[in-house]
Amino acid sequence: MDIREYDLIVIGAGPVGENVADRAVQGGLSVVIVESELVGGECSYWACMPSKALLRAPAVLAAARAVPGARQAVSGTLDVPAVLARRDEITSEWNDSGQVEWLEQAGIDLVRGHGRLSGEREVTVDADERIVLRARHAVAVCTGTAALIPDIDGVVDVAPWTSREATSVRDVPDSLIVVGGGVVASEMATALAALGSQVTLVARSGLLGAFEPFAGERVADALRAAGVDIRLGASPVRVRRGAEGVEVTLDGGGTLRADEILVATGRTPRTQDLGLESVGLTPGEWLDVDDTMRVRGQDWLYAVGDVNHRALLTHQGKYQARAAGDVIAARAAGQAVDDAPWGVHVATADHRVVPQVVFTDPEVASVGLTADRAAQEGIATRVLDYDLGNVAGASVQAVPYRGFARAVVDSDRGILIGATFVGPEVAELLHAATIAIVGEVPLTRLWHAVPAYPTVSEVWLRWLEEYGRPTVN
Repeated sequence: MDIREYDLIVIGAGPVGENVADRAVQGGLSVVIVESELVGGECSYWACMPSKALLRAPAVLAAARAVPGARQAVSGTLDVPAVLARRDEITSEWNDSGQVEWLEQAGIDLVRGHGRLSGEREVTVDADERIVLRARHAVAVCTGTAALIPDIDGVVDVAPWTSREATSVRDVPDSLIVVGGGVVASEMATALAALGSQVTLVARSGLLGAFEPFAGERVADALRAAGVDIRLGASPVRVRRGAEGVEVTLDGGGTLRADEILVATGRTPRTQDLGLESVGLTPGEWLDVDDTMRVRGQDWLYAVGDVNHRALLTHQGKYQARAAGDVIAARAAGQAVDDAPWGVHVATADHRVVPQVVFTDPEVASVGLTADRAAQEGIATRVLDYDLGNVAGASVQAVPYRGFARAVVDSDRGILIGATFVGPEVAELLHAATIAIVGEVPLTRLWHAVPAYPTVSEVWLRWLEEYGRPTVN
């Protein structure tokens, strides 16, 4: 048996695991990372990157068609093979050699195989030969999530698509049923419809329910305009596959048929086959952590990224990873730990300041609390709404420019606590709002942050005007 010892063992070589390992190495620790699939993980090959590659070409084409002069120069439709080829380039043809080279340059060892906890500070890897890894200080679980397959009669038997099959599609189906109303469902309905598939989206409630209501409503309107058949208030109760494709029976009666079905109804943690029972934890559950990402009740085990269910987003997982890698190194060296809110060794932003972009058409960009969430928390607020089409910079970008923006202000403290933008390319507006919320910048000071003219960022001035100019008592 091959037994190896390191300061830190990381299970999972996605962007989260890579960042934990990198920060720990920079802190002077020896680190090995264990991966059973591709180094680079879900985001690089089956989620963030390929999905955005599929969505980019339709977005650019729509932007050109929205501008007189450019509109007349655009003819024809999307070159679907070229879009898929670009997606393949973005994913490096699902070859992780470049990512492996980065690990080597960073001084991180790699063991390929399925890793399971086999005791305190010990991981056993099933590879060509069994390898036992022992950690002097810590083990970090960075295994992420998998698509949740709902309990629908027959759905497993039809081999449904998940986000993986959708983002790695080779032959665009003539028709597709999408089950779900969240980010994956909305983005993939947008992408596949643009690539030529006749899409039917089935959702129990509205789209993008975690966002401000107007966001999902505007995305739904745009999908309908793109030819997507949206069935709200409906749920599949039975799925079968026959000679003519997939047949879906809905709870209210009625049947849908399509070539394929994509299930996008949530995520489940990759902890089922991780050996958690060997250290007194329950397989298949989310791992509960403190703000330093240490699993509660364990002084050596960390869970970082989606697997802890704090914020299921790549950028938040990498944020957690930087804190976790640094704190593991600090604890190993006996150094002081800065674990107060907003400290070096914690992930404070997970609680209330999570930025997210939905790359539909229109885009949705949001950070902080929605108006409803703030009310639920008992925060006195003022809600500032503005039609982005009335901003001078927007009128230059598109004719007509359709967009909307909402700011949620803590009335007692006079600071921004939430912002949502809906419209073309609003993703680039988001970071300014994130900085304002994290920094708790008073609105009285934001009057001096002058937006350039003519840009869509002028919405900040319009929000401030609506809130009211500060006065001298």
